[in-house]
Amino acid sequence: MKQLTLIISMALSVVACASAPLSTTAPKPEARSYRVSQNASADVDAALERAGRSGKRVLLVMGANWCSDSRALAGWLATDRFADLIAREYELVFVNIGMPRSGDGHNLEIARRFGLPNLPGLPNVLVLTSDGVLVNPTTATLWRDAESRTGDAIYDELERLADLPA
Repeated sequence: MKQLTLIISMALSVVACASAPLSTTAPKPEARSYRVSQNASADVDAALERAGRSGKRVLLVMGANWCSDSRALAGWLATDRFADLIAREYELVFVNIGMPRSGDGHNLEIARRFGLPNLPGLPNVLVLTSDGVLVNPTTATLWRDAESRTGDAIYDELERLADLPA
């Protein structure tokens, strides 16, 4: 009798596992957008110039390909969902900052140029007016959790930053 009960329990467990969905969340996009530019400062200057002509803001994303949070954010920004928001509100520029904590940081002077002396993690999202005014100084360096954020949360934050007064 014990053996029969054990067999029935095991069979019910297998059936329960087989009927449960494997995953309830959609996969998050991931991209590698942090190319190593010969002159990242010139790339930022060009984005500021485009923003001046278009009346948009600059969305300056500072990260690195080795960083999963940076790749996740870049992946969201590359989706169709974000394309309209970016085209309407921003001039987007990615800047590779390497590995600042290990002493192999790149382009850190760009963050200092806009009033951020330290970048405590990756990625960093700087929203700039065409005059180079940083409109989100308190949140620019708080994107270290980008991989765990939902697309909705990222979209809503970028939408809010587009309308934030300078």
